[in-house]
Amino acid sequence: MLDLKFVRENLDLVQDAVKNRKAEVDLEAFRRLDENRRSILPELEGLRARRNEVSAEVGRVKKAGGDPSGVFAEMKEVGGRIKELEDQLGAVDARLGELLMTIPNLPHQSVPVGGGEEDNPVVSTWGDPPKFDFEPLNHWDIGENLGIIDFERAARMTGARFAVLKGMGARLERALINFMLDLHTGEHGYTEVLPPFMVNSQAMTGTGQLPKFAEDSFKLEGTDYWLIPTAEVPVTNLHMQEVLDGARLPLFYTAYTPCFRAEAGSHGKDVRGLIRQHQFDKVELVRFTRPEDSYEHLESLTANAEEVLRRLELPYRKVVLCTGDVGFSSAKTYDLEVWLPGQGRYREISSCSNFEDFQARRAGIRFKDKGQKGTSLAHTLNGSGLAVGRTLVAILENGQRADGSVILPKALAPYLGGVSEIKPASV
Repeated sequence: MLDLKFVRENLDLVQDAVKNRKAEVDLEAFRRLDENRRSILPELEGLRARRNEVSAEVGRVKKAGGDPSGVFAEMKEVGGRIKELEDQLGAVDARLGELLMTIPNLPHQSVPVGGGEEDNPVVSTWGDPPKFDFEPLNHWDIGENLGIIDFERAARMTGARFAVLKGMGARLERALINFMLDLHTGEHGYTEVLPPFMVNSQAMTGTGQLPKFAEDSFKLEGTDYWLIPTAEVPVTNLHMQEVLDGARLPLFYTAYTPCFRAEAGSHGKDVRGLIRQHQFDKVELVRFTRPEDSYEHLESLTANAEEVLRRLELPYRKVVLCTGDVGFSSAKTYDLEVWLPGQGRYREISSCSNFEDFQARRAGIRFKDKGQKGTSLAHTLNGSGLAVGRTLVAILENGQRADGSVILPKALAPYLGGVSEIKPASV
């Protein structure tokens, strides 16, 4: 969340940022509540000062042998009014806190102003989309023809937006997870963690999923546990309510987890295939940095995700999200979009974001340098390195051949026992 004092002192700037984000936030209510708060404080502070004076006066009257009953009456009246004003102030502060949780992060000055996905500038492209002498298939047809993806049985046992991976499908998923983790830990300097796949409401609030996106997540009935929508939540909250040693920064973490999303706002979108599932696998990258270094880290974190695509020989492009498309908690985001021949378009496979101190303020993640009197908020960053299911989709669609087989990336050979292609049973 943003700093309350900053919002109070820069409400017009925040209003412009919210407008550019195409977000709906009741900042007029914030303004009215803040004015109400400012009107309460002078009277409350004056009465508190008077209470101290009256208390001292009681002592003087008693010492002089006088009757303090009149002074006691005033003290009771003052105390009653103080309690009334404190209750009003508490209610106002609580409402201000609720509104503060609904205000999105301010976009970085380098983020282009735009209304939505169509306004996201392309920063760079890598690789050439493959050319086929046949009509390329979508991954769901490829997977079902090869017998490695089963949507029908998944739907019977669970419902829509689930899949069963079988044989080489399951093996390829596992190989991708191991390949990504080995690359990020062995060459990119990340520490691997395996966090819980359930978190509490405090953790969900810390990274910005709550309260705004509750309907997009799954909550376990009768508990305060949520299934994680992304490893970003537990990994960022590794250091919730901690003061880190500034000399240890930056910290790099990577994690494989399944992810669970209700996809509440996606009715009718990507109803077929693996693109938008209620459950999917992802390898996540998370960094904790000093504020002055965080944008340099955004570039290198994004490069780490790009390297996965390059090693897998998958054509992709990098776009920067405009103000109307950037996520609630993010100050700046790059999306990596992989080419999918079956759809004839680029599709998101990774989002890499700098949240600046937005998440750290919510989660209480601070750092302190030796000799520093106070503490400072860390900056947090994360990115998909990569979404595993979508990577599998890209491999199937880009590697397909006319006979129904699929050529696999050379980088995966060590993880697949040297297997270089998936063949139909008849080939």
